[in-house]
Amino acid sequence: MTKTVNIFWFRRDLRLDDNVGFYEALKGNHPVLPIFIFDSEILSKLPKDDARITFIHETLQNIRQTLQDNYRSSIAMHYGKPKEVYTQLIKDYNINSVYTNHDYEPYAKERDTEVKSVLAEHNIEFKTYKDQVVFEKNEIVKKDGAPYKVYTPYMRSWKEKFKTLDFKIYKTKAYFKNIFQEINLPNLSLSDIGFETSNQLIPPYEVSSKLIQNYEATRNFPAQNSTSRLGPHLRFGTVSIRKMVKKAITETNEIFLHELIWREFFMQILWHFPHTAKDAFKPKYDRIEWRNNEGEFKAWCEGKTGYPFVDAGMRQLNETGFMHNRVRMLVGSFLCKHLLIDWRWGEAYFAEKLHDYDMSSNIGNWQWVAGSGVDAAPYFRIFNPTSQILKFDKNLEYIKKWVPDFQELTYPQPIVDHKEARERCLKTYKYALN
Repeated sequence: MTKTVNIFWFRRDLRLDDNVGFYEALKGNHPVLPIFIFDSEILSKLPKDDARITFIHETLQNIRQTLQDNYRSSIAMHYGKPKEVYTQLIKDYNINSVYTNHDYEPYAKERDTEVKSVLAEHNIEFKTYKDQVVFEKNEIVKKDGAPYKVYTPYMRSWKEKFKTLDFKIYKTKAYFKNIFQEINLPNLSLSDIGFETSNQLIPPYEVSSKLIQNYEATRNFPAQNSTSRLGPHLRFGTVSIRKMVKKAITETNEIFLHELIWREFFMQILWHFPHTAKDAFKPKYDRIEWRNNEGEFKAWCEGKTGYPFVDAGMRQLNETGFMHNRVRMLVGSFLCKHLLIDWRWGEAYFAEKLHDYDMSSNIGNWQWVAGSGVDAAPYFRIFNPTSQILKFDKNLEYIKKWVPDFQELTYPQPIVDHKEARERCLKTYKYALN
């Protein structure tokens, strides 16, 4: 007779410790079969050498090795549509329950509804838990129950609520005796799922005491290697948000903590206002008559606008899959306001290129620079891409690294005059918003 199991479905939580859903599954009454599904719906839209897929695959192989070496277990890897994978798993195992962690993005919610429905037909419970955030959904709202639309009051409310939270790190490994004992579970190579190893690397994160203590003083200067590189690790859950919040509080660094809270602010915005995935949060901003010049967009993508600070950011992104946060604001503003190209074009390009791409933060930040989102920069705030150099790269270290040709005759002339672009932007926005 087939042994009864509980399944734990790894998704945005690729770690064995301090993993809430995994912890709850292991505390259950049946052995836990860990699985990961390479979702063909998602993968079909990505370039075949996508660094994120290489990173996920390597992380899973490390998890697999750890489970085999230490616990006589493994992780089963599957490829396909999750609904179809579960239809097969139901035939292969006597499944009591499926455990996983919440995912808040629109596609993820649809996918989970489908999977839950398939499981329900066989009386299999689908249990999900909060894991990738400290506070989710309706947990931080105004007194009248309405969601916050401005970051600062949200942040203050978050910090107040945190004081009363029973905050803990989940010692998942304490329950590993209850893991499914089988080392030869299905494995997949990158080529099995139609991918190849990327030349780009996702580096380890850096959260030393020194970096966190110096964070406020150094974080705005892209030439300095002073950012944590936490983004992809929070995105794919190779690090726990609870451990990072604990670290920020232990180091008593408010600015570092505030960055983690920004992430949750944008997540709850997307959850409360799912239309913002495609439309402006402020509907009147969808009346803007974007120029959407394809040649200018191509020049922006390739880092050939003739504005060295903008071009440095885009070339860094294209070569490494990373761009410094300060520069992200500049290149985003330049696209929307200097070139009058729809923020959605930039958002889609970042979605393809950024290793730390996270829908809620990416959309939130793009709508911030376009002026169309919550708590957004006013439309008349237009960064001057030349004076920004004096503020944040006055010794040209960042520019020289990424745009070594910026003083050569071959370097392109500015794609647009700053003063003319500013006036055109103000006129276009004003016409749409009045």
